[in-house]
Amino acid sequence: MIGPQLGELLRLIDLRLLLDLLFAFGLGVLVLGRVTEARTLWLLRGYLLLVALAWVVQRYANLPLTSKLVDALVLACSLALAILWQGELRRLMELLGTGRIGVLFGSRSQDQLGSGSVAVLSEAAGRLSQARRGGLIVVDLGSDLRPEDFLNPGIGLDAKLSVDLLLNLFAADTPLHDGAVLVKANRIVAAGVILPLSRQGINRYGTRHLAALGLTERFDQCLAIVVSEETGTLSLASQGRLERPITSSRLHDLLSQALALPVGRSVAKDTPESRG
Repeated sequence: MIGPQLGELLRLIDLRLLLDLLFAFGLGVLVLGRVTEARTLWLLRGYLLLVALAWVVQRYANLPLTSKLVDALVLACSLALAILWQGELRRLMELLGTGRIGVLFGSRSQDQLGSGSVAVLSEAAGRLSQARRGGLIVVDLGSDLRPEDFLNPGIGLDAKLSVDLLLNLFAADTPLHDGAVLVKANRIVAAGVILPLSRQGINRYGTRHLAALGLTERFDQCLAIVVSEETGTLSLASQGRLERPITSSRLHDLLSQALALPVGRSVAKDTPESRG
């Protein structure tokens, strides 16, 4: 009687271990598959390797002191990563809290934005820079944005993307010029959108730049074009990082690279303000 029961117990233990390893491996693949930046991927690989090492030491090695040291190292690295990735962790909790779990498992398909739209955005940004008119354009490439993701969702437009319309929306005497314009799939979805602000670089950047950083920190499938009202400087925010100053042709190239389009010069001409 004892022999069959012992064999059944061993099989049950082995099955649990196998399921544990399979679930852990699947979770690791899922997390690594959602990371696109090389440096972040290296950090995550190192952290997961350290966690795996701690598990092996605890389970198979009778080394109490080594186990304690590895656990302390894992805890210290967890705290460090929580500080470095606070934006990503906040976004994860938002998705779980709102029930949008499918976003974590769904494909990261991009909304189509043609080369013509890239030229329109580059020309409009260049002309705003030349006129020293402030502007903030958010380009959504497939980030499942919802009205609750903004402080104010603005006014819905669903209009065809054009240079003239963008210039009119950012005219100083219009009620929507202080907010952002949301562009998705070659159309202007909304204007006057108020974005959440980033906490980084508060003393270095103005409100538009902080808004661009704040949105792109939370949504890696969004780009934000910023035109400074004071200097006319052009900037592009992506994944919580700001590239500035850039010219309108450089903006065209960056947008084309983000969309995997052939790189070429934009319609807009470079201006001294865009270089500043």
